[in-house]
Amino acid sequence: MKTLYLVRHAKAGWHDPSQADFDRPLTKRGHRQSEEMSRRLRKKGVAPERLVSSPASRALETAEIFADAFGIERREIVQKIEIYEGGIDSLAAVVRSLADEENTAMLFGHNPAISAFAGWLTGQRTEAMDTCGVAKIELDCEHWQDTAEGSGRLAWYKYPERE
Repeated sequence: MKTLYLVRHAKAGWHDPSQADFDRPLTKRGHRQSEEMSRRLRKKGVAPERLVSSPASRALETAEIFADAFGIERREIVQKIEIYEGGIDSLAAVVRSLADEENTAMLFGHNPAISAFAGWLTGQRTEAMDTCGVAKIELDCEHWQDTAEGSGRLAWYKYPERE
């Protein structure tokens, strides 16, 4: 069995109206959300072996804060543009490309794709994930390449406290 944690990036803002969507950074609230959630997950015993993130600023910043909390070097975060640009098929391809030696991975992405991907994996209709929301999905497969529609089960969904 493989375990996949899907993380929607934390709260981001439009600090500069001329700024490209790709470059939008986290807000102060986004930093607090990321710190809170990564701390909560670490206390739950979550220990991802691989972090994979969209290279967009807000997703990568979220991943870096989680990496710090899990004691993972930031340079070990794998960045995949497909997470930013694509939909379900692209996210599935990213997951299918993971190394089988690693049984637990955490993927940092964006709505609406990350929420749709959670629904696709579990075969359940899902609501839009909250900013910095985390879904733990247990995949009923021995190899990441066997990830398919309905191959997972939602074990839990957590999100930051409301501010």
